[in-house]
Amino acid sequence: MATKVYIVYYSMYGHVERLAQEIKKGAESVEGVEAKLWQVPETLSHEILGKMGAPPKTDAPEITPSELAKADGFVFGFPTRFGMMAAQFKAFLDSTGGLWRTQALAGKPAGIFYSTGSQGGGQETTPLTAITQLVHHGMIFVPIGYTFGAGMFEMEQVKGGSPYGAGTFAGDGSRQPTDLELGQAFHQGKYIAAVAKKLKAAA
Repeated sequence: MATKVYIVYYSMYGHVERLAQEIKKGAESVEGVEAKLWQVPETLSHEILGKMGAPPKTDAPEITPSELAKADGFVFGFPTRFGMMAAQFKAFLDSTGGLWRTQALAGKPAGIFYSTGSQGGGQETTPLTAITQLVHHGMIFVPIGYTFGAGMFEMEQVKGGSPYGAGTFAGDGSRQPTDLELGQAFHQGKYIAAVAKKLKAAA
């Protein structure tokens, strides 16, 4: 039976979603792994989103808490808001109390990826503070560490991400993930998929 990896994300302007797409490709490059993209529900009205200049949502399905229990591993992605995960993603996690009561997600591996507006906007604090959500569910946090190799030490160009996971900078919204950032996202998907596959085989 295939190892199921869910890439669950919230993206307002598309930066996190672009990373999610690359993470999915990376996960699917591991033999025996099925990866699927999911969006968490939006909490803002269409009117407010329009005023904020947010583009329409893509066709990735919205996830419900019960769907999480079907996966063998996860990669959770979100933009930062003042150095922490966006409220939309937090609202979704707040709705997973039923899974917490039964510890249905305990022992499952999970990684984190993210987007910030600036270089000092939370590339490390965002995943660091998000780990608390995984801990209460008994999940296993899987950082990428420095397994991305030379790409982790790039100094000649602006690059998001950290040992915690893949990342990008949105700037004023016009900046899009670079090839290096997308490469790190692909690596993260592949890395976590391999971990999830090993854990499932050992269970």
